[in-house]
Amino acid sequence: MPSSTTACVARNCPLPEDNAMLEHLLPVFAGTLAAATPLIFAGLGELVSERSGVINLGVEGMMLIGAIAGFAVAAETGYGAVTGLPAGALAGAAAAMIFAFFALSLAANQAACGLALTIFGIGLSAFIGQHYVSYSLPGLQPIAIPLLSEIPLLGPVFFKQDWVVYLSFIAFAGVAWTLAKTRLGLLLKAVGESPEAAHAIGYPVLGIRYGAVAFGGAMAGIAGAYLSTVYTPLWVQNMSAGRGWIAVALVVFATWKPSRLMLGAYLFGAVTILQFHAQGLGISVPVQFLAALPYLATIVVLVVISRDRRLLQLNLPASLGKPFLP
Repeated sequence: MPSSTTACVARNCPLPEDNAMLEHLLPVFAGTLAAATPLIFAGLGELVSERSGVINLGVEGMMLIGAIAGFAVAAETGYGAVTGLPAGALAGAAAAMIFAFFALSLAANQAACGLALTIFGIGLSAFIGQHYVSYSLPGLQPIAIPLLSEIPLLGPVFFKQDWVVYLSFIAFAGVAWTLAKTRLGLLLKAVGESPEAAHAIGYPVLGIRYGAVAFGGAMAGIAGAYLSTVYTPLWVQNMSAGRGWIAVALVVFATWKPSRLMLGAYLFGAVTILQFHAQGLGISVPVQFLAALPYLATIVVLVVISRDRRLLQLNLPASLGKPFLP
């Protein structure tokens, strides 16, 4: 009589060792989607802003402002992310308008204004968040999509997530479709490439840029609110932990294309989540190195991308970072 293992091999069924490895890998893949969600929201918002010719380095600050606004509203109302995410979006958009006033209306240096917004967001969120240090929220339960969640391997990863992860899929599809297929997308590209020409034929350049910056702020606010109300449903000072800077780097990594940004967000999400599952996967690497890995990966990606100047010049909006006064 053949052994059970031999019979299993003959039938091409997974061995117990394979099942054990799969059990460790599935939570990593599922966690990658959740870890990448704030990067997707913040990155898509920054991509739209930069496509209009405005570089906003205040993503980290807007995320923190959105995080504390979302957490405060969620804690006070008791409705969690249902009220927290809209509050975070409004707070992020309001912070972006402060940046837009100085960078667009007053034509101040965009990089300096963005850095100032980040510093402001760190300080404001720390000040408001003192009252909520001991609070915690219930978070969100995964929603299994009928039939799709039962697909082997892919189902539990992609179709058994919380509703904000599904919202990130919709946001990606909406931004990609708008930029590629709509008149608004063409206007954004025109303003980002040549604001003088767009103004000459009657388009409100500053109005379009204000809208793009507001959208970027709202998306960053949603990203921050997701961190504080869903991903880690409690308030921790500086809880964005550099994700805003990673989102800015992702836009460059993606060469201003939504599909590449989505892929990059999942790659960075996988690197982020790996530190929590390293021991289960048998990876004997110091925890400190794994914690620093997302930031090391950001540096490496920026260095590699910056070496290909032709790729950057082909996709870089021509007026990015340049002030325009009609």
